[in-house]
Amino acid sequence: MTKNQISLPFQPHPWIANPHMQTLVPRYRRRSHLLTDVPLEERLFQVDTHSHIKSLCSWQAPRNPAPALIVVHGLEGCHDSHYMRGLAHKAWHAGFNVIRFNQRNCADTEHLTPTLYNGGLSHDIRSVANELVHKEKIQALWVAGYSMGGNLVLKMAGEAKDDFPALKGVAAVCPNIHPAACVAALEQRRNWIYHEHFMVKLKARLQRKTKLFPGKWDLSLYKHIRTMSQFDDAYTAPDGGYRDAADYYEQSGSRHVLAHIRVPTLIITSQDDPFIPIGTFQIPSIQSNPYIQLVTPAHGGHCGFIQKSQEYEDGHWAENRIVEFIRRE
Repeated sequence: MTKNQISLPFQPHPWIANPHMQTLVPRYRRRSHLLTDVPLEERLFQVDTHSHIKSLCSWQAPRNPAPALIVVHGLEGCHDSHYMRGLAHKAWHAGFNVIRFNQRNCADTEHLTPTLYNGGLSHDIRSVANELVHKEKIQALWVAGYSMGGNLVLKMAGEAKDDFPALKGVAAVCPNIHPAACVAALEQRRNWIYHEHFMVKLKARLQRKTKLFPGKWDLSLYKHIRTMSQFDDAYTAPDGGYRDAADYYEQSGSRHVLAHIRVPTLIITSQDDPFIPIGTFQIPSIQSNPYIQLVTPAHGGHCGFIQKSQEYEDGHWAENRIVEFIRRE
């Protein structure tokens, strides 16, 4: 198949070209107009026998035959993350039903599952997608994800192969397709601000979970944990059925199934992402798969990609490229 080229290459805003500024500034930019005129419905989706996830749905009227976009956040994000709101706003105005997918436990939903969440739960996305197809009669479905969510949507698409005709395309922004390499980068001293943020959030979530499900996790290990890999080794991996952190990272990485993707796929990742090494994308399963378009701007940080506002679009370049991609395909 022929890969369509993006219409507008990324040029970072000159005031925030630094990768850390690109990563952090979007979190604090005011975008008060987002979703103010968009309908919202909170909905629970059952993803296994004991687990539900909460999603925020913005339906078109009528919702069928409009296409749908599922958007998945990154580690310790939720439906209210700035990129989730931005993409949802634009996709709904482009004529899509939009489902902002919360991973297990996120958005104050720890009570809805006895498990933690992890980067291998791609079947949760497939469960939601199947419900949209069978209950809502959605005939055309796209899925987009950021960071950890990007890995999940790519993994779901690779596992589906040709067995999901409603799936029309996938987009991923800065996906951690090689979790071990990404965690190693995150734990480097230069990335302490990001690592500390994630550790504080993960530990706080585990404390909330232990109050809801007493005795399920051994908190005697808790005070000795200082790094992401230690946390995953002690809690995430065994909770998810993995042998240890190394096994979890190896099995959850979508790089193993990218060669099986059979729908148009857009991957956007920056060469200066602080903790998603650009080298993880230089693999045959991406380079030789005609369905995958890899776009690697020199700048952009982690899920940032802030440009100067253009005459015909705002400064959030990656959101605009995803909407362009799903409308074109």
